[in-house]
Amino acid sequence: MTTRKQGLVHTVFFWLKESTETNKVALHAGLEKLATIDIIREAYVGQPASTNREVIDNTYDFSITFIFDDKATQDVYQDHPDHIVFIKTCSHLWQKVQVYDAVS
Repeated sequence: MTTRKQGLVHTVFFWLKESTETNKVALHAGLEKLATIDIIREAYVGQPASTNREVIDNTYDFSITFIFDDKATQDVYQDHPDHIVFIKTCSHLWQKVQVYDAVS
């Protein structure tokens, strides 16, 4: 039996303005650096999987899922200097960002 973990799950989907290799590399690098912030308990950076079912939206270019201990820790992340730098240096790359936060 699996032990269910508690925490705040922060999932973000990114759609690039221009899906060029240069932009993909730049956003991926920014997301990987973002994932190293030490208050993130677990971090996943990915691209759409090759799954194909009617209920799957695979129109995005990248996604992140970061697990935090609680909302307070996620609030600290939002103001973390590395998160601010990421937004300043990479926001010109995306046309849309969609965020889903969940607690367990």
